[in-house]
Amino acid sequence: MATARKIELTTEEEQTLRMWTRAGTTEQRLSRRAQVILCCAEGLRIRETSERCGLSQLSVFKWKKRFLEKRLDGLADEPRPGRPATISAAQRLAVVDLATSTPPKGKTTWSMTDLARESDLSRATVHRILTEAKLKPHKTEYWCGRSPDPEFEAKQAAILGLYLNPPENALVLSVDEKSQMQALDRTQAELPMRSGEPKRLTATYKRNGTTCLLAALSVHDGEVTARCRDKNDQVTFLAFLKALYRKYPRKKLYVICDNLSVHKAKDVKEWAAKRRRLTILHTPTYASWLNQVEIFFNIFTREVMRGGVWSSKKELIDQAMYYIKCYNESATPFAWNYTGKPLTV
Repeated sequence: MATARKIELTTEEEQTLRMWTRAGTTEQRLSRRAQVILCCAEGLRIRETSERCGLSQLSVFKWKKRFLEKRLDGLADEPRPGRPATISAAQRLAVVDLATSTPPKGKTTWSMTDLARESDLSRATVHRILTEAKLKPHKTEYWCGRSPDPEFEAKQAAILGLYLNPPENALVLSVDEKSQMQALDRTQAELPMRSGEPKRLTATYKRNGTTCLLAALSVHDGEVTARCRDKNDQVTFLAFLKALYRKYPRKKLYVICDNLSVHKAKDVKEWAAKRRRLTILHTPTYASWLNQVEIFFNIFTREVMRGGVWSSKKELIDQAMYYIKCYNESATPFAWNYTGKPLTV
């Protein structure tokens, strides 16, 4: 019985094949063929290779035979009638590989012009290749990394437990500060929005001071208690806690805040330890997103701060307080959809 011919790859061939397996959507056929050859080189049988690569056994046999006959050139499509492709598969893969690498000369982001210059192709061609491969070098998204807090699970469970099933006669308050809110005035009058044009502001501005907004969101009814202060220090935070404690005299208070140093100051800890109705819970390290007041601050920034114009700090403070008063008239709790199931890592 004849023994199936084994594929042995050179270092260069293996590197090229592995690069091809990372091809975008435009070169999935070539990527599959490269996977076939790598599997065969590992010693997998035709059937095993077929199952791993998602191709028929006939196709696996075909590309293995073509590779043995012509090596890497054998994995290319046969010439077809019509206009020949002006951009080769290797050029497309080179652009994709370049766009997913670190730019030179100290840059952190590839521009279309830089990619075109490095690949010796036109900007339009580079743009078309990246579009087909669904790559966007200009775009960056941020995600929450794993918290290094050794007590992450316990802290998270305690906070989520308060959100989902608070104790009877308890009030859960989500507390934080929005610091460095600038009262910016423009050097010329605002041009109001009109048909076909957005509201327009001058790029030049005048600073009229800054303020800090302290806010406490009552998690289960949506009401916000807030005040503006010039400083964001432990004295200011402690005074705010005392005001909250007085505002709800018959409630057991659970205050959720992040790990800012003023929230853990000695004076704050000593005062809180003497209050039987008060419990302060800190979010895990790098997990301030667990604090629901951050959702309110996002709404506040979008609806008040973005594009605002104030002739004085007092004007900014007055508008902020008026906005919160109106917000509370129709406030509702945020829908917390987490069910307690472990999150996929």
